[in-house]
Amino acid sequence: MEKTYDVTALGEILIDFTMNGQSEQGNNIFEACPGGAVDNALAMLSKLGRKTAFIGKVGKDQFGRLLKETLEEAGIDAKGLAVDEQVNTTLAFVHTFPDGDREFSFYRKPGADMMLREDEVDYELIRQSKVFHLGTLSMTDEPAKSATKKALEVAKEAGCIITFDP
Repeated sequence: MEKTYDVTALGEILIDFTMNGQSEQGNNIFEACPGGAVDNALAMLSKLGRKTAFIGKVGKDQFGRLLKETLEEAGIDAKGLAVDEQVNTTLAFVHTFPDGDREFSFYRKPGADMMLREDEVDYELIRQSKVFHLGTLSMTDEPAKSATKKALEVAKEAGCIITFDP
């Protein structure tokens, strides 16, 4: 059977606030950058001509809208993106040290990515994929943990190659 997608990924999608200088008053200026490890991988695969899809969850807020638009602009199929009416999109503030190392402060207690439920996962996207890719953050809390495990079962049954970003 011919598969529609080269890679479908499930995982966190968030806004990384990165330092972008200082204001005239000496305050740090942060830039809102779309992020999430699995989404970054999909964006690069899409640039390389692969057909990709994402499964995850954002809040019904300005950041969730930005992330959906970013997925679509990158050529990633976003029909697997659920929207949470109650919980905001996950945010992370990134501090970069002089040696290039980074430290993250996450604002996800909870964040919408953690709230993905089994019944919100588009399993057909997984079944129609050659590769199913996932990361670690979706395994940290319920209900996303159960949704991820179920998605993994579907991927195995569908004969997907499974890749994991620890």
